[in-house]
Amino acid sequence: MRRSVGSTLLVLCAAAPLVAQSTTRQAAFTASDALDVTTWTVADLSADGRWIAATSTTRRASLGVDYRRDGDPSYIRPASLRLQVIDSRTGDSTAVLPGPANVRAVTWSPNGQRLGLLLLQGERFVPHTWDRATRRLTRHVVPAGSYVAENSDLQWTADGSRILVAVRPESWLTRVSTEFDRMTRGPIFVQDSRDPFLAWDALRRLGNIRSVVSIELASGRVSTLVPEGMISQYRLSADDSIVTYADDITARTDYDVIFGSEQKLLARRVSSGEVVTVHPTLKGMTLTWADDGRRYAMTREGRVSVARIGVSGLRQIAGPDSGSRAAEADTSATARAARANQRFAASRWSPAGDALLLTNPQGFWIADTTGRRTLVLPTDTLPSSPRYVPAAWSTDGRYVYFTYASRTRWERGLVRLDRTSGAVQPLVQDAKLYQGFRLARAGDVMVFSSGDGNRPTDLHVADGAMQNVRRLTNANPWLSQRTLARTELLTYRDVDGRTRYGVAYLPPSGTGPRPTLFNVYEDFFDDTFDATVNVLVSAGYVVVKPSVAFETGFPGEAWLKGVTSAANALIDRGIADSAKLGVFGTSYGGYATNLLITQTNRFKAAANTSGKVDLISFYTDSPRLGVRNIHAAEKSQDRIGATLWQQPQKYVAHSAIMFADRITTPLLLLTGEQDSNVPAGNSREMYYALRRLGKEVTWVNYMNSGHGIPGTNVAEFTDYHDRLLSFFGQHLNGRPAQATQP
Repeated sequence: MRRSVGSTLLVLCAAAPLVAQSTTRQAAFTASDALDVTTWTVADLSADGRWIAATSTTRRASLGVDYRRDGDPSYIRPASLRLQVIDSRTGDSTAVLPGPANVRAVTWSPNGQRLGLLLLQGERFVPHTWDRATRRLTRHVVPAGSYVAENSDLQWTADGSRILVAVRPESWLTRVSTEFDRMTRGPIFVQDSRDPFLAWDALRRLGNIRSVVSIELASGRVSTLVPEGMISQYRLSADDSIVTYADDITARTDYDVIFGSEQKLLARRVSSGEVVTVHPTLKGMTLTWADDGRRYAMTREGRVSVARIGVSGLRQIAGPDSGSRAAEADTSATARAARANQRFAASRWSPAGDALLLTNPQGFWIADTTGRRTLVLPTDTLPSSPRYVPAAWSTDGRYVYFTYASRTRWERGLVRLDRTSGAVQPLVQDAKLYQGFRLARAGDVMVFSSGDGNRPTDLHVADGAMQNVRRLTNANPWLSQRTLARTELLTYRDVDGRTRYGVAYLPPSGTGPRPTLFNVYEDFFDDTFDATVNVLVSAGYVVVKPSVAFETGFPGEAWLKGVTSAANALIDRGIADSAKLGVFGTSYGGYATNLLITQTNRFKAAANTSGKVDLISFYTDSPRLGVRNIHAAEKSQDRIGATLWQQPQKYVAHSAIMFADRITTPLLLLTGEQDSNVPAGNSREMYYALRRLGKEVTWVNYMNSGHGIPGTNVAEFTDYHDRLLSFFGQHLNGRPAQATQP
């Protein structure tokens, strides 16, 4: 059904009718419920596809974060996961650990007989292996005076006899702790522009100091594969003969890239310890490795070259010729499009390492190592074109899998390219949500997560053609007794006449216009499960996530043009009550909310969670994030497109604090005092400004919390949701306000 209203067009797309009558009495979905929703994740799949290592957790299990430790590379955030091994044939599940634990780097041995993992014991991760046959968990010891690095992974040798981990000396921990305390507690902390790094960048880089060791499981013997250095990443070749690793050689803080760094690529022969410099710098390069750990593709400036460790020289297989820069003088649209089509990026290698999947604006290509290439999946950049993302490559090299997502309707799934016939076969395309596709390396098994819209997903298994689908988990059966939203895909036109999309979360029953809350950020399309939104829907609200279109240099117009147009469309359809509109957002969405209400009085209440209000003070106020806030304003999310000194007027125009006198909407500010992303002091400016101006504003500062919804404890998590309900209830429904003190 379509109906035009001025510049607004709304289409509601869903299989269910707009209003559905509930047949059973369901309890409201609460903040306590939000803490108990279980999420399953596949940690690893055995090579034969038989055994799935999976973890499950809840939001409640990850509370207790010490946000004061943000930026400390030695801090390990709390996590409580249940680790299970699931038989993909029978669905039978076996607990690897007796209860919840902080566990990571879960990896199957090559033969699928043992599971490697890092288990937090006390304040240290300790390597363990679990034997599938005996169900015995074995602890492995690293050299005295060292411990497993907080950022270590775990790798197996090809024969499954050894595991690799990264370790640090205990003295490193003392050094980092001393430096972190100096920077956060003093008593004196001095910074100097002559230092090569911002202090927090220098501290973060200390996380690269580590060595790589192998542990022989039978004997416990430990061997050093890579001596201590600034090791940012490492990999062992499939034949166990060579370790390649990147050594961080960054000379100074990089203002062009967030957390920007420079590495050189080294290769060390395991037998002799001989080290060879493969590339003296990887600056501006992206490496894509083949499964053998020797072949790699390098993408740089639209050119793709291939090489093999131990064989000198790079061979370019795609991209513009080195002498093509002269053609850039032609700036016509046709010439620019032609140049773009000449630029390629490497996506992934075939399992045998004899072919490479490439991408460019025309689509996906398969190239051999001589450069012969074929366009196998044409795509384009039109807003109506479906989106494809590489997901897997069959071991025999015949099939390449891509996730599929329509950009005009809820149709998602998986397609398979048959390299023999060139045909692209849809394997599954429906309105369900899909994620995490994993194809077994040697077996006709596909594992993935799937679920209905606005529902947590569950683990499923199928064959390689996505037939014989079976659900392996039923994580949240109790949600059938809770009031959860129905979802609809919205299509509307913004003020400029551009088609935009949004997601409406609707109460399961009822008729007539309802109080409507707009949850803003940037673009929304998929109806993923959102716990906070469901808490609000259970209270009787329609919640809408509208999309907006940005223009560099003028980002503030996006929300005014897009959000108000979505509101017009919903009012016209009789879904939203024009007298009861609210708006809220978190982080960039909180910033959007505050800026929006300086430009319109359409909304009766607004809530800003962890969103900046002053772009100028925010610009250079990110001590623990290095150059992140500067980069965000100049080059990335904020889209100003210039420095503060080049375009000061744009920074003023996009700072809500400068136009606080125009705000007539009651405002709720929610911040975390320990937020190192958007400091709470930034929002404090708006509180004092609006109070000085005689406006209605409430500021709630969670003193121990960080960015976004409190992750500290149950009381604060619950308080956050209670305050949202109370605030919107007061201003949209006339309910009494909750006390401002907890």
